[in-house]
Amino acid sequence: MQVSFLPDEIVAIAKPSMVKGSTAEAIRGIAGLSAAVAGDLSFLGNNKYRSQVRESRASIVLLPVDYAGEPAAGQMFLWVENPSTVLSLICGRIEQLLWPKPTPGIHPSAVIARSARIATSATIGPLCVIEDDVTIGECCHLQAQVFVGRAASLGEGCWLQPGSIVTAECRLHDRVRLHPGVVVGSDGFGYDFVRGRHEKVPQVGIVEIGPDVEIGANSTLDRARFSRTLVGEGTKIDNLVQVGHNVVIGKHCLLCAQVGISGSTTIQDFVVLGGQAGIGGHITLGKGSKIAGQAGVTSDTEPGSFLRGTPALSFQLEQRINVLKQRLPGLFDRVKSLEEQLVDLKKSSARDEVG
Repeated sequence: MQVSFLPDEIVAIAKPSMVKGSTAEAIRGIAGLSAAVAGDLSFLGNNKYRSQVRESRASIVLLPVDYAGEPAAGQMFLWVENPSTVLSLICGRIEQLLWPKPTPGIHPSAVIARSARIATSATIGPLCVIEDDVTIGECCHLQAQVFVGRAASLGEGCWLQPGSIVTAECRLHDRVRLHPGVVVGSDGFGYDFVRGRHEKVPQVGIVEIGPDVEIGANSTLDRARFSRTLVGEGTKIDNLVQVGHNVVIGKHCLLCAQVGISGSTTIQDFVVLGGQAGIGGHITLGKGSKIAGQAGVTSDTEPGSFLRGTPALSFQLEQRINVLKQRLPGLFDRVKSLEEQLVDLKKSSARDEVG
């Protein structure tokens, strides 16, 4: 499907504070500044690429309000508060055109328990399985091969993409989005070592996901041993993230790819976890903490902390240690030289005593 926007339509979406130049080209694509050609929309979202604006061939460029420059012939510059945010608005319109929501209804290949309660405005795709006592709210969209287990519930406007799974009794609030392969409510990893064997600890709690949460492909959220594993409102979870049992994640957190969170840990509001960060169990990450990629956190963090490294240290201290590490070879050479000088001095002193 070919999507295009007239320049006036882009202006209407962007609502720029200033416009310079004009173009007769319809916008048919989006590209980086250096790769853009006529008919493309581009944007300056990072000052690192500021020098590329002048050479860009994009028909329309979204610019921050502090940019100073003039468009080329046949080119339009739009000054906006945040080019990246405006680009997202435009991409949202494209998404609506490319993937419109299907007509509400249940595909004939879906398997639906008689006791399930499904809103008439919901869409149930091919080969979905919905078990007893499930509740699916208004305007939910379940794509192909989604599984919803016994007594689970979905609020309004949830979007479950192909192959996602919500197991028994788990709860999704309004507008939760699960990408392909997400598993909500797999058993927590709990075993007791009894008489020489690892005996399974029953996991009888649930997972509850707050409104406006988005969870990336193939991420897993374990059900609690008891009570609930919780994800707070507005939190965004990337692909391949593991959330252990009884973890509590606050509001508007960001968890990047391959993060792992051990059981019974609390992540307070507005925390950011970089890719592959590992968080130990039974600890609390304070509100607004930032954990760099591949960091290993094994103890509580103060609100507003910025940590990196394994074990995690304050960003400034870990940065200083990394700088000092690079000087270690020179330091060893100096120590070796001093040792050799000491040996020579001892030999010289011994000869003087004999003389």
